Amino acid sequence: MQYMEKLGGQAKQAARILNCLGQKEKNKGLLGAAKALEAKAEDILAANKKDVAEAREKGMKEALIDRLKLTKERICSMADGLCQVAALPDPVGEITAMKVRPNGLQIGEKRVPLGVVGIIYESRPNVTSDAFALCFKAGNAVILRGGSDAIHSNQAIAAVIRGALSKEGLPEDALQLVEDTSREAARELMRLNSYVDVLIPRGGAGLIRTVVENSTVPVIETGTGNCHIYVDNGADISMAADIIENAKTQRLGVCNACESLVIHKGAAEEAVPVIAARLLEKGVEIRGDETARSFCSEITEASEEDYGAEYLDAIISIKVADSIEEAIEHINRYNTGHSEAIITNSYENALKFQNEVDAAAVYVNASTRFTDGEQFGLGAEIGISTQKLHARGPMGLKALTTVKYVIFGNGQIRKG
Repeated sequence: MQYMEKLGGQAKQAARILNCLGQKEKNKGLLGAAKALEAKAEDILAANKKDVAEAREKGMKEALIDRLKLTKERICSMADGLCQVAALPDPVGEITAMKVRPNGLQIGEKRVPLGVVGIIYESRPNVTSDAFALCFKAGNAVILRGGSDAIHSNQAIAAVIRGALSKEGLPEDALQLVEDTSREAARELMRLNSYVDVLIPRGGAGLIRTVVENSTVPVIETGTGNCHIYVDNGADISMAADIIENAKTQRLGVCNACESLVIHKGAAEEAVPVIAARLLEKGVEIRGDETARSFCSEITEASEEDYGAEYLDAIISIKVADSIEEAIEHINRYNTGHSEAIITNSYENALKFQNEVDAAAVYVNASTRFTDGEQFGLGAEIGISTQKLHARGPMGLKALTTVKYVIFGNGQIRKG
């Protein structure tokens, strides 16, 4: 497809220029883009209204419309994210692990940009600015392919940022939006090996699986979020209820929302009614096992599929476990490697949970909603990686760089 080849070539050229930019120049571009987003907020909101109206006509869930919808506050937050990234230390050019070999060679590792990053994502228009910010600060050009549900919003945001870059004398092709929302265009991006150095999918399980199975470009998986909260025996039930209410209901359609509860049988008689009441008051449907249902008649029967579901909706599963060991086994069986939490007063159990639960982020007595680049002090994030190679957890600047070895000599030749 000539269109995708053109985008790839332009991105490659822009990446060469970005590779030579210093921190001051990159920050100038980011701050200029932040000002432009705020100045053009009304244009972006007008475009977003088209997307929201079309989504409602198609019957999209309100929780997912919340992910799609922009407000002045959210646009200001996007602009603030660019400023936060500008304020972060630039990892590019850092030389580490310098050592001197017996033959006098000095060998070090230098942090460098990945090059061209491709991102395929769904109905979250804030990803357009977040992804640009991190990729740009790390010296990478980015090709963005958003979902058709957010095309008007993404076009407006991308146009504003590209205009700001051009105004600052920087390559506007540092950010390119794939305006063809067809599956064919997405497949072409997945196979654009000659131009794209890494591909990052952000979205639901279906999107991520499609990219992983079909891409010939190296992929960093950002996973779905079947996040659990385990209430330990002897835990503070009031604190548990507060944390669970926040983790489940603050925003339903996000990957770090709690989708599953596990409660120790010793705490269940007290905890289940209290927690259930809080969730039911917020309109959350609860699906649980037989023991959980015995403590609250409004809990419906859970199926096997419920324990592994990322609902992105006002639904949660609940399982009563005989021990912390059973709870950990259940979580490791059904989780997606994203974020898990324990509510406990036992330091020993807290450490056991953190050591044995396999996930990118493991909390003690805190909401899973904190798994976020900004909350972790990374600035905006490119996604939450649930894989174990190269990057894991919220992906900030460092995750968008690689290393090359730099070697200094004074005439050494190899003899053996």
